[in-house]
Amino acid sequence: MTAVLFVVTGADRWTLADGTLHPTGYWAEELATPHRLFREAGFDVTIATPGGVAPTVDAVSLAAESAGGKEQADAIAAYLASIRVDLENPVKLEDVDLDAYAAVLYPGGHGPMEDLAVNADSGRLLTTALDSGKPLAVLCHAPAALLAARREDGSWPFAGYRMTGFTNDEEAAAGFADKAKWLLQDRLVELGADFQAAAPFSEHVVADRNLHTGQNPASSEQLARNVIGTLNRG
Repeated sequence: MTAVLFVVTGADRWTLADGTLHPTGYWAEELATPHRLFREAGFDVTIATPGGVAPTVDAVSLAAESAGGKEQADAIAAYLASIRVDLENPVKLEDVDLDAYAAVLYPGGHGPMEDLAVNADSGRLLTTALDSGKPLAVLCHAPAALLAARREDGSWPFAGYRMTGFTNDEEAAAGFADKAKWLLQDRLVELGADFQAAAPFSEHVVADRNLHTGQNPASSEQLARNVIGTLNRG
């Protein structure tokens, strides 16, 4: 069975500018929805985290007001429960053989701002995935992981790529723009990304070559469907 790799944050806290540790993790919908869609499409999904630690779901993402209502929140929670064994036993990111996977997806949540943004192993995997031509999908806050990617000459592999991610306006609406050490949109633009923002919290997916990015949780489904379509076209 064709396999897809999900690289998930292992962080359960996000360090804010004043040193406060804000509880976080991965965003439930951003893992559950693509995972379900890939499995329904006939793909096997492997979850990897730094050090192979069991990832933590951001509790806020399971609240009805964050998930689009109680019914949707319950469905997401039920799906995560159905894959609990996989979530509790991820592979070590450091041991991943990219050749074993047809595509790579990074779900978001504030967690990647803490660990994947500075993880060299993840940075190398992202660079290799980009160069391989395989679909590489990065969602919401997960483009923070792109910050750790570098070529041997020190250049940023994603310079000039059209992409999106959680925007400054969305971070402000979420109440963290004035608390964060840095903002994702700003950092990506500083490195040379062609950042494309849509209206806050609207579905927005950008594809440039084999890089697929989604702006926010509302973009989870379309991002996954785009990658599935690419894989099915061979």
